[in-house]
Amino acid sequence: MPLLHRLAVAVLTATASATAMSATAWAAAPVPLPMPYDEGGTDHLIVTVSRSGGAADSVTYTLACHPAGGTHPAAHGACDQLDSATVWGRDPFAPVPPGAMCTGQYGGPATAQLRGRWAGRPVDAEFSRVNGCEIARWDRFSVVLRLPGS
Repeated sequence: MPLLHRLAVAVLTATASATAMSATAWAAAPVPLPMPYDEGGTDHLIVTVSRSGGAADSVTYTLACHPAGGTHPAAHGACDQLDSATVWGRDPFAPVPPGAMCTGQYGGPATAQLRGRWAGRPVDAEFSRVNGCEIARWDRFSVVLRLPGS
């Protein structure tokens, strides 16, 4: 559950408790604290990136947002990039549509995979750099899909 949602629940719970108690009992009652943020919340991704497309040089990061955290080396920038790519009613991780007209350029063997939850929805996306469309898709997430050693 995202931190802001937990805070709202805590405030509503405190308000309901306060109205149910008498004035003297309310003054003595402790205010409930919000539950701590856990990385299993709605904005949590596991990012696996490989420069060669193989497991030998792959690196895996965890990325939590709202608040930013995890093992990703640029968590704040990655969360900002994900927030910028998120538009209501559109999947920011959608694959290139079948039959799309893409340039024949090749961006190298790098691959990446994102798994987890973003904006309350499950994410299971794969990225490569095999043509112009895939390179553009990768570049939209360049901070999130940070290559090992870069």
